[in-house]
Amino acid sequence: MQPSVTRWKTLVRATALSLLAVVAAAGVGTGPARAADGNVAWTVRTASNGYGEARSSYSYNVNPGGAVEDAMVVANRGPAPLTLAVYAADGFTTDAGQLDLLTRDKKSVAVGAWVRAGAGSVVIQPGKTAQVPFTINVPANATPGDHVGGILTTLTQADQTEGINVDRRLGIRITLRVGGELKPNLAIENLHVTYDGSSNPFGKGDATVAYTIHNTGNAALSGKQAVSVSGPFGVLRARAGDIAAPPQLLPGESWDVTVPVRGVAPAVRLAATATVTPLLTDASGSTTSLKPIEATAHGWALPWTVVLALVVLIAVVVGAYLYRRRSRARRRSREDARVRDAVAQALGGREPKTS
Repeated sequence: MQPSVTRWKTLVRATALSLLAVVAAAGVGTGPARAADGNVAWTVRTASNGYGEARSSYSYNVNPGGAVEDAMVVANRGPAPLTLAVYAADGFTTDAGQLDLLTRDKKSVAVGAWVRAGAGSVVIQPGKTAQVPFTINVPANATPGDHVGGILTTLTQADQTEGINVDRRLGIRITLRVGGELKPNLAIENLHVTYDGSSNPFGKGDATVAYTIHNTGNAALSGKQAVSVSGPFGVLRARAGDIAAPPQLLPGESWDVTVPVRGVAPAVRLAATATVTPLLTDASGSTTSLKPIEATAHGWALPWTVVLALVVLIAVVVGAYLYRRRSRARRRSREDARVRDAVAQALGGREPKTS
């Protein structure tokens, strides 16, 4: 029984951590945000100061070696005093395309390592608010470009029934652009195309184009996408419909894309072209379109009926060739036997001598 109980507790723990990740993602970059569970509820928002009022997140331009001072406001909406831990963490893009922040057990190397809260925890009375100051000290050797993270409040609660601790997190996004040469760049990688034809040898089928968008620059980027498929020399071109934009990718991150293209003619040899126009957002929130990037890959497009007919034709040709070879061999064997019999009769039934 003990191994079964252990596996069950492991499953419960994994489920709890998954729920925690959902709570964390929902609380990052929203302001004011709210976390509530029974008698425990609190909100976080940006402080009003020289950087602005009612900001949804923190955004700064800082040179290497520079520093920023700001604050977060935490409000206790519950009926009992609330003690929350405060920490910062680096951000990353989840498989669902949402920003999340590293948990406390994961090591941060950028924003999460540069932010220092005024206190590691805060105690807030019911119905009251507390301002949590923090400082961002950017190292002199910091890499120019965009760095994303967040500052979080967290509450650890023991689940007596399951025997585990569950962390509930609520935080605000921090976007930091470190001064220096900005090199925004996206790359299209691993582009390939597959074709699924119809039973009609002259009918059109569907193609699937797949590729990876890789942020190889130092700026956070999204992008507009376009995909087309054509036959040799660009004829019989078919274009994909509207394609959802990828999430904003942080430097070094990748995003897998799969695009269906309808009404593709079986042009024997297909060329699939993917075009991505990078979108760069500045600190004010305005977006700039950069020079598009493009990649092309090739694939085969033969309707399966034609392929089947070709296979049958090849089989018939090969079979006929082998049949003719066997027929010639049998005729040659019979002729050799007839000649031996004729020679034997001419020699009076004696076997011919061989040298």
